Amino acid sequence: MTDSNIRVLIADDQELIRQGIATLLDLEDGIQVVGQAENGSAAIEQAEKLEPDIVLMDIQMPVLNGIDALIQIRKARPECNVLMLTTFDDDEYIVRSLRAGSCGYLLKDIPSRDLAQALRLAHSGVFQLAPEVAGKLVGDFFVQQKAQLSAAADIPVSPREMEVLCMLAYGASNKEIAEQLFISEGTVKKHITSILSTLDLRDRTQAAIYAVRHGLA
Repeated sequence: MTDSNIRVLIADDQELIRQGIATLLDLEDGIQVVGQAENGSAAIEQAEKLEPDIVLMDIQMPVLNGIDALIQIRKARPECNVLMLTTFDDDEYIVRSLRAGSCGYLLKDIPSRDLAQALRLAHSGVFQLAPEVAGKLVGDFFVQQKAQLSAAADIPVSPREMEVLCMLAYGASNKEIAEQLFISEGTVKKHITSILSTLDLRDRTQAAIYAVRHGLA
């Protein structure tokens, strides 16, 4: 092992799950599992002690749940990314996790090779959602859109750009946005460029995070 390895802490209340993930990740080049935690409280302690680059965090755990642990870890060690890995695709969990500062939300049925790649992407600052989660959020968006637009009246973008920004919060692709708003994909790209410029954001990932944290999802 070298210092260039991505240091990972696994937090899950099921020992078999923790050990299984650790065994799989230890086979991957450039990834080092530095510790395991059986609940959110232990995850906070281990994160401070072991200084991992990424915490792979379950949600429903005894003593302290994963979302509350995420909040505490991000406060204590903002440089540490927390990637949620759970069986739950519940809207509330997803949104609370994103608002609390997670770098992504994945489901436990993810293939092991994809999980390793997800950790590498998270370490590089890439925000990720499981395809099932993104699709579910896009569907929910259409029901909640009007209330969200009303709540976001203070964001300095046009009404159409607000619609696009809301859909970015749910992980919608340019094609999905174009189909829903009855515009071309080229027009969607122009709206996204304008949104990024107006809000001083780097890319659509930052736009999605901005939207979530401003109550658009």
